[in-house]
Amino acid sequence: MGERDETRLIRIARENGAEERAEPVDLGHRLRELRRARGWTLERAASATGLARSTLSKIENGQMSPTYDVLRKLAEGLEITVPQLFTPPAQADAAGRILVTKAGEGLTHPTTTYEHELLAAGIKPKKMLPYRARIRARSFEEFAGWVRHDGEEFLLVLTGIVRLFTEFHEPVDLRRGDSAYYDATMGHNLISISTEDATVLWVTSLE
Repeated sequence: MGERDETRLIRIARENGAEERAEPVDLGHRLRELRRARGWTLERAASATGLARSTLSKIENGQMSPTYDVLRKLAEGLEITVPQLFTPPAQADAAGRILVTKAGEGLTHPTTTYEHELLAAGIKPKKMLPYRARIRARSFEEFAGWVRHDGEEFLLVLTGIVRLFTEFHEPVDLRRGDSAYYDATMGHNLISISTEDATVLWVTSLE
């Protein structure tokens, strides 16, 4: 698959709709929501963030304005970004959305190197681009240079054996059940080294 082909798939998903920006929220209330959503006590949150229990209590009750270093520790402990501390999930994301794509019903997009089946094409907007792909390419030379694009990417081998080429690492062979997660701004290409075309599941972030 050439760079233009993969970029086109990502653009299809992005053009489904732009997400609305949520209004900033009260940090204390937001922190309490995040902690309770995880079923954490203040002691558990203190252990995860490396902050004192009293510090967390003061932040939650609006008695303390945290420094950026404290915000960073909160975000790392909660495994979110600093901006997410101030922005709640969009209402659309909490509305119980679901879209089932039966086998063979995805949006197909064949190329000389890959044959893609875009999954969940009707979800608008989305933060991930999931697609199943049949890997036709058998050599790196079949590509017009490296594929690279914004975001991160997860790859899971469904059938066959593939060889993953990445710009800064040695090629790695992956079999059924093997997976890889990588920075998609790094050049990457995938070929099938099994007799038959291999199939994989790809999930690309759209943020």
